Amino acid sequence: MALAAITWVMMLSSIVLLWGVGGWAMYRTLADEDRKVKLIERQGTIDTYSPTALRELRNWIDSNPADPYHREAVDRHDECVEALRENDESFYDWTDAEIESLETIGGGSTAD
Repeated sequence: MALAAITWVMMLSSIVLLWGVGGWAMYRTLADEDRKVKLIERQGTIDTYSPTALRELRNWIDSNPADPYHREAVDRHDECVEALRENDESFYDWTDAEIESLETIGGGSTAD
């Protein structure tokens, strides 16, 4: 039983597309990780959250003061803010105005 030509074309196209997308995703991931390592080697730390993620973390902190993970979330937020202030270059796309507008939440030392 032979397959129609269109079936072969679709199967081969699917395989090429799958490997192409997978290869591109792997390349991007490894390139990003390499950039992170170089930033850490040069600066000692990097920003751990994107602007959107840090905003969402801040909203979660404000909305969940009684959560058992609240203190840890505050510490992670403040660590990211301090790293952004101390480092010359950030991994994520932060503007100088965004960094200057950030405030630590406080209430404890992040050095503990």
